[in-house]
Amino acid sequence: MSGTEDNSAGDGPTEQFTQPDRESESRVEFYGGRGVSAFPIAFFIVWAIVQTALWRIGDTGGLIVGILIGLILGMFFVRGNWQTYANTIFEGMTQPVAVTAIVAWIWAGMFAQLLQDGGFVGGLVWLADTGGVGAALFPAITFVLAAIFTTGIGTGYGATVAFVGLFFPAGVVLGANPVLLFGAILSGAIFGDNLAPVSDTTIVSAVTQDADIGGVVASRFKYVIIAATIAFLGYVAVGQGMSGLEVSAEAQEIFLSGSEAIGLVHVISMLAVIGAAVAGRHIVEAISWGIVLAVFFNLVFGLASIGDIVMFNAPPDAPLAEPLAELPFLTVVQDPDAVGVTGSLMSGVSGFLELSILVLLIIGAAQIMIRGGAFEALLDWSIENLATSVRNAELTMVGTAALINAIITINTAAEVAIGPYISKIGERFNLNGYRRANILDGQTAALGYIFPWSGGVLAGYSAMQELPGEYGWFDQSMVVTPIDVVPFVFQGWLLVAVFVVAALTGFGREYVIDRESEEVARV
Repeated sequence: MSGTEDNSAGDGPTEQFTQPDRESESRVEFYGGRGVSAFPIAFFIVWAIVQTALWRIGDTGGLIVGILIGLILGMFFVRGNWQTYANTIFEGMTQPVAVTAIVAWIWAGMFAQLLQDGGFVGGLVWLADTGGVGAALFPAITFVLAAIFTTGIGTGYGATVAFVGLFFPAGVVLGANPVLLFGAILSGAIFGDNLAPVSDTTIVSAVTQDADIGGVVASRFKYVIIAATIAFLGYVAVGQGMSGLEVSAEAQEIFLSGSEAIGLVHVISMLAVIGAAVAGRHIVEAISWGIVLAVFFNLVFGLASIGDIVMFNAPPDAPLAEPLAELPFLTVVQDPDAVGVTGSLMSGVSGFLELSILVLLIIGAAQIMIRGGAFEALLDWSIENLATSVRNAELTMVGTAALINAIITINTAAEVAIGPYISKIGERFNLNGYRRANILDGQTAALGYIFPWSGGVLAGYSAMQELPGEYGWFDQSMVVTPIDVVPFVFQGWLLVAVFVVAALTGFGREYVIDRESEEVARV
């Protein structure tokens, strides 16, 4: 996921997502056996494929309906009391990994909206236009910048939200292909999510494999950079042949003429977030510093007013509404439908409410699969039947990690759930903890940003749906449907391919006797 680091002491992330061999008294029994516990998730995946791929509807609300129906239908297969089934849903929805993703989206959403309203997109367009960066190169450059940003802050979801809100409209107006551009943003998020020392997927992969974070990051760089180099060249090459959408010359001219260099002052805001995160600050604290600086710059340079940041729209009969109507953050409105709170901060939060609900429900359904035994049955079968040699063991680790991430679409949750099984397979063949952690996190980081129902894609899609309301020239036809971006997330597909080749050839393989980890990572 690319969520946040928890700096508190304790047992670490491995305690955040309950494993199937724990608390056996709360196991959910199903008619038809353990495999039936996968029904809610399987129903949701089929629903998501039909909705997004066959009918090309990327609506998050529709996906919420799909997972709800799957959970309801799943109850009819429960053997015995339904109370345990219902409690298990709540158990999953209250897992810290789910809350972590939501918090990252909310903070990143507010930050991105402040920069957007402060003219940062215009500054980017001015810089690209002045520097002669054409539409063909924009996706490749966006990939590099998103990779650097995500590596700094450690939250791929948050970086996706910020870059879709800021770089996506800039690229589209300059003529870059929106599908390729979205893929480049997701690829950059994968790079940083996989490599950042403060990324929760990095931390979880190290903890579950009894390895230190520093050693894990150092040992995985070779895999990440191979995939990234090919991905960058891919975005350069494909960018030459994929044309952008037609933005009217008038709208383009208006946007370009209104683009000013002063918006680039928010580079300082972004650097502050990166610097705080690299210094070891919690990601909420790091982004909060970015928010404070963004507000400061908006007000000092006149990029946005206090009313643009937060505005209270009160009805005329409200106490103290009329007497205080001169305040810059209060207006009196006659239309009852206009009553409410608006502004950058509110817009940044509200754009992710549906997605937050969807994430909680997906984690609840995943917990049903774990408590019902389908998860355990699948992995036990793969251990006994596929992991018959070192090469097959590593291919099994790659395959099972990929499969679970396709099912549990919030990548940190998937990683915590499958981590002990990766450890079990690897230890059977004396594979080093670094190697196991790299195989685990490679698939987790990659596949969390590829499938149309995965958290990273939906976070970016949710942010993109807000753009038509932000820019007059940006219409709904420019929004990229999640299924369309799947082939263009180059870093994700290449990272999986790198580990398949590494398993087949032995590239980077280390055994326990080759190197010992330092003190095990704790968060």
